[in-house]
Amino acid sequence: MTISIATMTARESRGPIVGLAAHLILVTALAATVGVSPAGWLAGTAYAVVLAVVLGAGLRRSGMRALGPANAVTLGRATLVGGVTALVVTSFTAPVPLPVLVTLIGVALALDGVDGQVARRTNSTTKLGARFDMEVDSFLVLVLSIAVAGTFGWWTIAMGAFRYVFVAASWAWPWLNAPLLPRFSRKVVAAVQGVALVVATASLLPEAVAFVVLAAALASLTWSFGLDVRWLWREESRRRLTVARARVAQRRVVLLPDPRRRPASVNA
Repeated sequence: MTISIATMTARESRGPIVGLAAHLILVTALAATVGVSPAGWLAGTAYAVVLAVVLGAGLRRSGMRALGPANAVTLGRATLVGGVTALVVTSFTAPVPLPVLVTLIGVALALDGVDGQVARRTNSTTKLGARFDMEVDSFLVLVLSIAVAGTFGWWTIAMGAFRYVFVAASWAWPWLNAPLLPRFSRKVVAAVQGVALVVATASLLPEAVAFVVLAAALASLTWSFGLDVRWLWREESRRRLTVARARVAQRRVVLLPDPRRRPASVNA
């Protein structure tokens, strides 16, 4: 069964539902061919349901009546991530075919560069699309960091958890929600995480070498987040200083006498 981009972009109400249906078809096919455990099926489907609900809410909030071609590509990639999730959870209790898992991951990562090009070429770049793309990337990294934790240690989950810890911290410190300036190194570091995790998942390198690669990827991610937090804190400090100076200037204006007022006359 082929789900075209035109079908996904036809109506706002159909896009998320079509994505959910595509996920169920994919997981059913995986279960019939390579095997998916009940926990894997449940985890993948729960992810797909949450995705459909959140994406539908995002479309309504942004006033978009259709997904658009770029978001349709991202939705297709998100469907593959659902399949990866089902297989990774299955691998906790039973072996899964590594070629199938790596193929799904590889296609999902390859499509990561496609949706952005489609958005630019069709002039359909939106804030929702950028956020959708970022969240799919973040969840895939989280799933892969969990997948390799059994081999390399649970410290690898930090690679996937960084994004969510940052979001949680922004609830306590709203200044972390300020928009960041574009930075090429941030994109490079994000790409490195995906490559390092795929290499570790596919066992393409000796375990000791893969361990070093993952550690280096985590170090680069820590450095990148550190730069962003430092920049955001400096911007917040400048904002607070500006507000403080404005308040001081306002108080001074209030305390100064009004030159338009005449002094009261003195009676002898």
